[in-house]
Amino acid sequence: MITPAFAQGSAPAGGAEIALQVVPFVLIFVIMYFLILRPQQKRVKEHQALVKNVRRDDTIVTTGGLVGRVTKVQDDASEIEVEIAPNVRVKIVRTMISEVRVKGGPVKAA
Repeated sequence: MITPAFAQGSAPAGGAEIALQVVPFVLIFVIMYFLILRPQQKRVKEHQALVKNVRRDDTIVTTGGLVGRVTKVQDDASEIEVEIAPNVRVKIVRTMISEVRVKGGPVKAA
């Protein structure tokens, strides 16, 4: 009396259908890579170069908003000394530099 109900599609899911379902996810990943990841990597490289090339007498801005003049730089150290007011010097970590406003002159030989 009661007949069993069967699904409309008689063919089982094949490899081509699965591939078509994966394509949108791959496209989304590629778009995300070019719109988000790649520009971020470029900014990180630029910031590393900026921090590496800081010299004495450069005017810098820290991530906290302090503006000061670099008074002491050691190539192997991760800290630099910055003068934020006359006779007020602080040590900051190099990675906390957000921008270099004015490039200083060449370093004088001691």
